[in-house]
Amino acid sequence: MPTRRNLLRAATAAGVLAAAPGGPATGAQAAAPRLRGRTAGKAPSAGAPFTVPLEVQRPIRPLRLAGHDFYRLTTREADVGLLPGTATRIRSFNGRISPLIMAERGRPVLVEQVNRMDVPFSMHLHGGHTPQRYDGHPMYQLEPGERRIFRYPNEQDAATLWLHDHSHEQHAENIYRGLAATYLLTDEFERRLPLPKGRYDVALQLRDAQFTDDGALVWDLHGFRERHTVLVNGRPRPYFEVAARKYRLRLVNTSNERVFSLRLGEDEEFTHIGTDGGLLPAPVPTRMLQLWPGERQEIVVDFARYGVGRRLVLGNAHPYEGEAPEVMRFDVVRRAGDPSEVPETLRPVPDLGTSAVEREFVMAFDPTTGQHLINGEPFDMHRVDIRPRLGVAETWKIVNGDGELGIPHSMHPHLDGFRILDRNGKPPAAGEAGLKDVVAVPAGESVRIQVRFTEHTGLYMYHCHMLSHAQMGMMGQMEIVR
Repeated sequence: MPTRRNLLRAATAAGVLAAAPGGPATGAQAAAPRLRGRTAGKAPSAGAPFTVPLEVQRPIRPLRLAGHDFYRLTTREADVGLLPGTATRIRSFNGRISPLIMAERGRPVLVEQVNRMDVPFSMHLHGGHTPQRYDGHPMYQLEPGERRIFRYPNEQDAATLWLHDHSHEQHAENIYRGLAATYLLTDEFERRLPLPKGRYDVALQLRDAQFTDDGALVWDLHGFRERHTVLVNGRPRPYFEVAARKYRLRLVNTSNERVFSLRLGEDEEFTHIGTDGGLLPAPVPTRMLQLWPGERQEIVVDFARYGVGRRLVLGNAHPYEGEAPEVMRFDVVRRAGDPSEVPETLRPVPDLGTSAVEREFVMAFDPTTGQHLINGEPFDMHRVDIRPRLGVAETWKIVNGDGELGIPHSMHPHLDGFRILDRNGKPPAAGEAGLKDVVAVPAGESVRIQVRFTEHTGLYMYHCHMLSHAQMGMMGQMEIVR
């Protein structure tokens, strides 16, 4: 039988940011978090920061044929250099850390997924409007040695998406060990905007990890307190040499539990332009931005303001106790022409109509069983919890029932994005005005969202994206019906 101490340890995974406000702290400072576990002092690290260059993600080259892009993604173990001077065994796509797929709206992507690992794997395009059979439901997981074709229609607005595992009992470890790929979907509307493009449009996967002295990853489902090495595109606290001009930075949090409260330099201002579902309706100047597990945030930084020779650190305002706050450093090393600009308007938010259905979801930890629950139930892939109707708007009230324990949660419905209506009855911040697919719900708080499922019917999941919580039962299943 589990002890009360172990149950509470499991429950409070990610609880260090229980007091931080939900969503991006756009235009305001986030509240100081309640810190648990480690006492103040020097935390273990992977060496001094800014000693290795950023590895800019290289797109995988597809076979382009008959209006489709074809890829083969083989999940397998590989030895890669994450920390200087060591090799780390990871679980990878095609032997790489942080690979990148570039996709275009209206041009489907076909992926032959081959599982060469000794554990199951189920590929999920997070944020994708995807038919049931290709969504990564654990009932369709690939066992070791199996292969399957996945088809992504890409009939949605441009957005920063990502691929990760959704197998029944392995997803948290598989993602922690490296199975996370960035998937950038573009469209004609976005291409017409004068935002930074090409080499000045850069995706950054942020996550944390714990290593042994010889460079091996340490895995513990509830070990978030010990993950003191921050990786950006698989490199520990790197530096990135940039030109004195504007850059579009796409931030993707692939951590199991880590929440980043990002600030640049000495609270320098930057511009928030997009989130999970794509571009915001208008840019939002800010000095602080929260990035929760599974979330994507897009910003523009104008390095011309600082000039050649300036160095700016992107830091985490709320690191764990005794931990260095640095995430990465930008080194302005050259001049460059800059035809880009951030327009006053970006992309209108679609009107989802009037909600015809209201639902409530209470997310809470059960200390008697050691499970995280939604409406008192753990995940059961053979049970349908709700049946939304295709094309009918719904309002969901998401309640975090763990105010006393101080445990944060989040909600991620598959298939379609949503609008945030309010937080604790108050309007959301400007940085949450666009379409989202992950919403943070701090301890004891509530959020209302509006969602309308379109295009596809069938079985889909909704769950907390604190991955230890999801693996411990905090998932539900919905059947989208006509």
